[in-house]
Amino acid sequence: MLMVILGLQKTTLLDYPGKVASTIFTAGCNFRCPYCHNSELVIPPADAIAYSNKELFEHLVAKKKILDGVCITGGEPTIHKDLPDFIKQIKDLGLLVKLDSNGTNPDMLDSLIANHLVDYIAMDIKNSKAKYNEIACMKNFDLSPIEQSVEILKENNIDYEFRTTIMKECHEKSDIVAIGEWLKGANAYFLQSYKESENVLNPIFSAYTIDTLKEFVNLLKPFIPNTQLRGIE
Repeated sequence: MLMVILGLQKTTLLDYPGKVASTIFTAGCNFRCPYCHNSELVIPPADAIAYSNKELFEHLVAKKKILDGVCITGGEPTIHKDLPDFIKQIKDLGLLVKLDSNGTNPDMLDSLIANHLVDYIAMDIKNSKAKYNEIACMKNFDLSPIEQSVEILKENNIDYEFRTTIMKECHEKSDIVAIGEWLKGANAYFLQSYKESENVLNPIFSAYTIDTLKEFVNLLKPFIPNTQLRGIE
């Protein structure tokens, strides 16, 4: 699948930690997480209009004096075979690149890191290994690529984070502990609370209280000391 860009946030202070960035949203995903708030990217409408490379790079060139980098998210960016070439064009402008991924393409992640095409990777962890596909809803599900991606990030000298969107219906204390055991020793892990929106793929979920989320953080800290809540007011 070739790159299809369906969204552009011209300036953000949130998507790339500590950086001023533009965020690019790719179309398509190999997961069908029902809580996903980017349903129009996962299953693009027939009348969706993609951004051209010309439009994107005219923006980046015009703004590169105020931008530190670019965040590439989706959907799932690594399903696009020409992602490395696309990133190289961004790097040639002198911009940093952060990649958001579900970790299903460890070979591409490994190659991007080896070729110095990414500066920061944020990888989603859906749930404990035993419950992974209950959320991912992926046909012929195989956890091994995701396990490989976790190890690639932990073993390489690159800035990265793991992150999980937490829902009452999907995550229990035992799941949180199991995730902690799996990711033990990771650089950083962020818990995000589920938020309802009109773009959620299947709005059947609900959020825990802040106190419960803080309890989950405390359960994780023995495994990953740098565990934090994100986006909690």
